[in-house]
Amino acid sequence: MQVIKFGGSSVASAENINKVINIVKNKSTTSKVVIVVSALGGITDLLLASAHLASTNNDVYKTSLQEIEARHLTTVKDLIPVTKQSAVLSLVKKMCNEIEDICNGIFLLGELSARTKDKIVSYGELLSSQIIAAKLLSENLEVEWKDAREIIITDSNFGAALVDFSKTNSAIQNYFSTSTSSLFILPGFIASNEMGIATTLGRGGSDYTAAIIAGAINANNLEIWTDVSGMMTADPRIVSNIKLIPEISYQEAMELSHFGAKVIYPPTIQPVMSKNIPVWIKNTFAPNDVGTVIQKDSYKNDSAIRGISSINKISLISLEGSGMVGIPGFSKRLFEALANQKINVILITQSSSEHSISVGIETTFVDEAKHCIDTAFAYEIETKKVEPLIVEKDLAIVAVVGDNMKNHTGIAGKMFSALGKNAINIRAIAQGSSERNISCVISLNDVAKAVNVLHESFFETAYKQVHLFITGVGNVGKKLLTQLNQQLEFLKKHNRLQIKVVGIANSKAALIIDEGIDLTNWENLLKAAPSSTIESYIEIILAKNLRNSIFIDVTANETVAFSYKKLLEKSIAVVACNKIACSSDYKYYGQLKNLAQEFNTKFLFETNVGAGLPIIGTLNDLINSGDSINKIQAVLSGTLNFVFNNYDGTKTFAEVVKQAQNEGYTEPDPRLDLSGKDVMRKIMILARESGLKLEMNDIANNAFMPASCMEGSVENFYVEMEKHETHFNTMYLDAANKGNKLKFVASLENGKATVGLQHINPTHNLFHLYGKDNIVLFYTNRYPEQPLAVKGAGAGADVTASGVFADIIRATNN
Repeated sequence: MQVIKFGGSSVASAENINKVINIVKNKSTTSKVVIVVSALGGITDLLLASAHLASTNNDVYKTSLQEIEARHLTTVKDLIPVTKQSAVLSLVKKMCNEIEDICNGIFLLGELSARTKDKIVSYGELLSSQIIAAKLLSENLEVEWKDAREIIITDSNFGAALVDFSKTNSAIQNYFSTSTSSLFILPGFIASNEMGIATTLGRGGSDYTAAIIAGAINANNLEIWTDVSGMMTADPRIVSNIKLIPEISYQEAMELSHFGAKVIYPPTIQPVMSKNIPVWIKNTFAPNDVGTVIQKDSYKNDSAIRGISSINKISLISLEGSGMVGIPGFSKRLFEALANQKINVILITQSSSEHSISVGIETTFVDEAKHCIDTAFAYEIETKKVEPLIVEKDLAIVAVVGDNMKNHTGIAGKMFSALGKNAINIRAIAQGSSERNISCVISLNDVAKAVNVLHESFFETAYKQVHLFITGVGNVGKKLLTQLNQQLEFLKKHNRLQIKVVGIANSKAALIIDEGIDLTNWENLLKAAPSSTIESYIEIILAKNLRNSIFIDVTANETVAFSYKKLLEKSIAVVACNKIACSSDYKYYGQLKNLAQEFNTKFLFETNVGAGLPIIGTLNDLINSGDSINKIQAVLSGTLNFVFNNYDGTKTFAEVVKQAQNEGYTEPDPRLDLSGKDVMRKIMILARESGLKLEMNDIANNAFMPASCMEGSVENFYVEMEKHETHFNTMYLDAANKGNKLKFVASLENGKATVGLQHINPTHNLFHLYGKDNIVLFYTNRYPEQPLAVKGAGAGADVTASGVFADIIRATNN
């Protein structure tokens, strides 16, 4: 004999019930079958809502009752041939009238007891089972309907009644042993006490009904048919790339269901485990899928972890006080107070000093728990031996479960490291003595992120998923998006990185798509995106709380630069092309560096100094490997190098600067380049990365631009340069007549930094520097005379974007 149970989604409509009938037909040809069914999907909630409305004297309950009746009548009409509908429609009408009578009574009394609730909700399963029985009969299948209340006996704890297994097993065995039928159908979820009053087995109790019957009759197997193809490694509503668990042990299934796995009701395992009855989880809508089998022993997989689950809406209540230390009985009194109020404890953790004990409970019961515990410890609280109960709300529990955990070292370390790298704070930790699970309490807002992070760490050996938020879509930003689009498949194949650009913003709008933005059409999508400020864009990123997030700043915006702190504090890596943060006050620069270290993330800004050149990386490698920086000489402005390499008097200085701007080598305002301020920023950043606490006003700038050129608008700037052409020509000729070249050089030596125009002779390392190239010469203990040189293109959108791209890849290696 086998027992099969169908859940609410499986019987939610006539269409779904027909799928159930087909499954039953296939099963009933091989052996005796017991069918257990839930109420039609959503009906239990509607029944409870109607009762609650009635208890508050809200006559809208009548509308809800009409909806319940119409739903069942429609199901009968859609499911059963017209010639066989009459009796079933009458039965449905009769039961719906009874429900209405009870709700009318509740309305008059203004009161809804637990006993009455059980009476009301029992009609859901009674109606569905009778309708499905009628359908089976109409298909010429001889089925026997049995009221589960007659054979499952419980105590009177309405809402979550405890089964009297001695009487229940006897009643079930007597019934099935005397019946000659081969097909049975029963309502799940409902039972009765010894006086015959309806009780229920708790929400999800239809699974339990089926397991109770299977255990009592020693069934060959129990099948639970639902809307998923078995138990998964995580909740499919949270994790997109879940994996099927083909086999799982009874103990693992119990742990996962206790900690929130919705596929199976937690008590279901107990009645079948002692009889070694296998439990199959199958999909009504994909009946040929293999599903999951729950049995005594499960296969050994590559991972020590079988699955990850979570419970939301948890509160942590903590009893603390020096008066607890070394005094026996405190824990007993705490749990006794909760037990007397029928408050279930989900998680327990206690400090080794015995100074505190914390327990996790459902948030629904937190006020009741605080009252009963404060009352139980009133004397100790008054005498200051114990603090009043501490309550923390808006929490959740995440658990990793697996039989093989006890044989593997490092599981806890891997779990907590993965959470910590993504700024998920752990409030409490508990591990079962069986070492079958490790659970921790975290913020409710972090649940989805935590489950995804853990799933990626333990199950997803294929790819690491990275979420990018890009700010700024000017020349460099556009090139970056083009380069990303070109390399997505390469990175997936060769670096095992699945990169998703989920956010793109400019100064006017923000485009956010969690599944990833189509990089072939981002410009049109951004144009159609809602208007947004940079501040609101940052807040959305923080609220999204996606794992492995990287924020990329390709702007010159001060507001963006001063938002890095918020991002780093949430372990969101920051890649900055924007120089403002690193060239602002040393205090802010240092704070950002420290935050990245504290929150185990990355703050990278290679392009701040040399576009795509590995200047900062080289500097850091020298220092980290034990070398000391004695002197730096550098040409750090691709713009200025382009200008002085192309200016020979045949064109005016203004024309050459304009050419540099047109070719994309200058800042939007070229004066930032020609003033030397940009070079000052760059040498200051190198000085800071070398370990010096330098500010902008510590740097000497030997400027070459006439003061009038630096005033007014950009247009005025070009007009003034034309007026001062003689000045520029004289500078050029002074150098050229000596066989020298003009180079705007930045120097750092003995803690002093300077920038300015210099004559460079042909023997100097800086002489042969052409086009828009930059060069940095590092004189160190290891390179005292022949410096280590980093040389290459120092300007241009393409190379700058490639430098940002390289930082993004580095940030993924956290």
